[in-house]
Amino acid sequence: MSFKFDSEKWFCDIAALYRADEGACLERLFPAAKLAEAERIKASGRAARWIEDIRYAHRPLGSLTDLLARFGLSSQEGLALMCLAEALLRIPDRATADALIRDKLNAAHWNETLGENKSWALNATGWALALTGKIINLDDPTLQNPGTALGKLVSRLGQPIIREAIKSSMAWLASQFVLGQTIKDALALVKPEAERGVRFSFDMLGEGARTSLDAERYYHAYADAIKAIGVAQKTYQFQRHAGISVKLSALHPRYEMTQRERIMRELVPRLAALCEQAAGYDIPLTIDAEEADRLQLSIEVAIELFKQTKLGEWEGLGFAVQAYQKRAPAVINTLAALARAERRRLGIRLVKGAYWDSEISRAQMRGWDDFPVFTRKPSTDVSYLACAQLLLSVSEWINPVFGTHNAMTIAHILELTKEPGRIEFERLHGMGDDLYRLLQNEGLGCCVYAPVGDHDVLLSYLVRRILENGANSSFVHRLYDRSISVDELTSDPVETLQAMKELRHPLIRRAPDLYQPDRRNSSGIDLADPFITGPLLEEIKGHRQKPRSTDAYIGGKALGPTQSIHVTQAFDAAQSAFPDWSKLPVNERACCLEDLGDLLEQNRAEIMALLIQEAGKTISDAHSEVREATDFCRYYAARARECFAPLDLPGPTGEQNQLHLVGRGVFVCISPWNFPLAIFLGQITAALVSGNCVIAKPAPQTPLIAACVTRLLYQANIPQYAFSLLPGGSDIGAALIAHPGLAGVAFTGSTETARLINRTLAGKEGPIVPFIAETGGQNAMIVDSSALAEQVINDVLTSSFRSAGQRCSALRILCLQDTSADKILTMLKGAMQELRMGDPGLLETDVGPVIDQAAQKKLLDHVVRLKKEAKMVATLDVDTAYIKGTFVAPQAWEIPSINWLKGEVFGPILHVVRYRANELDNLIREINATGFGLTGGIHSRIETTVRHIERDLNVGNLYVNRSMIGAVVGTQPFGGEGLSGTGPKAGGPYYLLRFTHERVTSNNLTAAGDNASLLFATSEK
Repeated sequence: MSFKFDSEKWFCDIAALYRADEGACLERLFPAAKLAEAERIKASGRAARWIEDIRYAHRPLGSLTDLLARFGLSSQEGLALMCLAEALLRIPDRATADALIRDKLNAAHWNETLGENKSWALNATGWALALTGKIINLDDPTLQNPGTALGKLVSRLGQPIIREAIKSSMAWLASQFVLGQTIKDALALVKPEAERGVRFSFDMLGEGARTSLDAERYYHAYADAIKAIGVAQKTYQFQRHAGISVKLSALHPRYEMTQRERIMRELVPRLAALCEQAAGYDIPLTIDAEEADRLQLSIEVAIELFKQTKLGEWEGLGFAVQAYQKRAPAVINTLAALARAERRRLGIRLVKGAYWDSEISRAQMRGWDDFPVFTRKPSTDVSYLACAQLLLSVSEWINPVFGTHNAMTIAHILELTKEPGRIEFERLHGMGDDLYRLLQNEGLGCCVYAPVGDHDVLLSYLVRRILENGANSSFVHRLYDRSISVDELTSDPVETLQAMKELRHPLIRRAPDLYQPDRRNSSGIDLADPFITGPLLEEIKGHRQKPRSTDAYIGGKALGPTQSIHVTQAFDAAQSAFPDWSKLPVNERACCLEDLGDLLEQNRAEIMALLIQEAGKTISDAHSEVREATDFCRYYAARARECFAPLDLPGPTGEQNQLHLVGRGVFVCISPWNFPLAIFLGQITAALVSGNCVIAKPAPQTPLIAACVTRLLYQANIPQYAFSLLPGGSDIGAALIAHPGLAGVAFTGSTETARLINRTLAGKEGPIVPFIAETGGQNAMIVDSSALAEQVINDVLTSSFRSAGQRCSALRILCLQDTSADKILTMLKGAMQELRMGDPGLLETDVGPVIDQAAQKKLLDHVVRLKKEAKMVATLDVDTAYIKGTFVAPQAWEIPSINWLKGEVFGPILHVVRYRANELDNLIREINATGFGLTGGIHSRIETTVRHIERDLNVGNLYVNRSMIGAVVGTQPFGGEGLSGTGPKAGGPYYLLRFTHERVTSNNLTAAGDNASLLFATSEK
């Protein structure tokens, strides 16, 4: 009987669990994760026997297992060594390598003891023996201070010797996780174990391609490995098939849901060819699991794979499923249904999951309602056991492989199965050796997941595995710790969870609660989730087709195009409304802002449509801007409640001194086109909640967005006469600034316009009014040779080309240390070709148009100068016949020096300069000499370098090892200094103060005979 695979049904099932309530998920899993009492006793007894045998027989020999047993690698010291392990092997110059060694082995990292009742010397001796053989004897009781010991070591042996010794030790550490640097080396090393029946699944190291050349290289590495394994399989007479694991993000530089059509067109044929090759050699091929937002795409790839491949009788295709994802059971059911429909057995490797920390962080940053993963380790253990039972129940179509180092988990699974010969357990190379030796002796199927690749590409893999398995909560770490009882190691995770007050971890906040109790976080949508983006895109499309007007608004009424008379009318209306609005309790003003924030989210699709239509925003940028505007509303509401509460000041007895804030009057808010919603509304809401009335002038290019927000402001119960909107050009702005009723100006725009406003205000008669200005920047990122190139590329692309480079915070000058510059620029050139420029209303678009023809012409004129005086690094190749509009292709140019630039270039043009390590101070001086001071970036793994640049670089916002854009309200207050602004920082704790007057009332209480507090204080009982 044939079985039809209904992909829509299964995807709906998966989507329902994506970010489902954690408690509800666990309650469903508990029954499947629990053994009957008799089976539970047998399983715990078996696991206890294994643990006791391992502890009795184990003799520390300086292996990686011993390091994990002795040292909690999630500690500060362990992380320092991990940074050495991943960075030192790829730093090309000695000076930077020496700086990294000094930085990571600084005494500050090591003065704490490493464990209870363990001296530093004992732990350090273990590291010395294991990592370096015998560089120095740290047993000496006189060397109680590690900084002193390391200092003596360096001074006695010299830095070159230390450098090479530590490099060798780091290479040893890498080799403990990586089986061989080539597949040929790896196959030779595994021959003895393979002949004893141990199966290997080789993972060709690659943490994601950044360029098409990377993807091509990884593809050939996989193809060569399949061929080598196939040949070796016959030569070595393996008793069981060796296999290979494939990472899809290594086969395509844009492996993400927004590029789905490209993935199906470009990646699937490449993967199909590898599968057909593996089928020809009868080698299992497993598709590795990746981040949560790639899961549905991976399953869609699998479905498409069957349509395009000719696999014969081969049943070697497998998938890794992560138990820490709430969707794991639904994924198993989906794959089982697919296997049944295709009449082909599939392999499923069940693992715990290795991206947990990044999944938590990503969900918080993106504003998702809940996490895609569980927040407690026992919850993942419960999910793993429930998934194991599910796998065994569908074994008609599934070949299960259980990736675990946990003795109790293995014993539990063995109690579930009636056919232990049909299942397999898998460990990571370098870990779990002692346990798996016992399993082999009992005749159980064992497999080793074995990474293969150059040590200098093992960064993400190495750190992730060590933190995953070396953390203090890890079974591997606790197994050899005799202070932890066997009963604790064989405890039931279901019982552990049910004994807790909360199933969800109380210290890990969901995104909506991230800033509680002060405010609710803005909600985000997952643009990688088609069940969300499908309806959203349809709604946006409908709104883009609606007719719009660009009217002025005064007193809640639309008055048509702005005229000069409207300036006077707006001021009259605002001044009449000011007394009542400013005297309104601050809580009522704050509630209006919170209502406005809610309205922004309720009207998200319409606002995004306008941002796309009028400002050329991509869908991602439009979504982010709605979130930022919402955050401004809620943050300033929370800050106002705090700031406007009367503050009692100290003084003599009998006197009461109290400070309070009041609004100034009528503020004019002038906003730019590059953030026509967030900056526009940020200025307005700060002024309004502070008790001022507001006249807003949006940029001439974006009046439709301003009109839409104005209607929402009135809907949020902002008094109609307290807010007016006057769209127009520089003539309207000049008239507003010159009006005698002006009490203050909030401006964001060019430095030239800010100077003009400043001169106008200085020449006016009457009160001196505050001028809050945010202007442009000549923003630089400094990258030394310790930085990870792949991360640099990601952050450079985001910082330079997102929003078509039209952010005041965007990266303009990339400063590369000369020893690593060529490598990074080569990678940048390839990565830029993977960008997609075009209609901003399409989900796959990365770069939209620049704002108008004038901006386009200015940028293209600059390109003419670049062609004459600079060296091209790369430009995005685009079909100009296909893309029409005010587009400027993303491009990068090497320029002679920083001072070659004459001003800010506001668009997708990146300038590159090189520097030598000994020129860092001069580079910082050149950046400071531009006079701008908005944003700066650093990419370095050397903390002392970071601190040095932080101290000397004059910028308002400094970003370390991350992108330079996307400041978050309340978390990363934004604003510059020098030519980049006056302060205070928008979205910061001091911003509202600039919109207010401070008033103090001093009351002599004794004048009315009211000094009861003194009498009470001096009374005796």
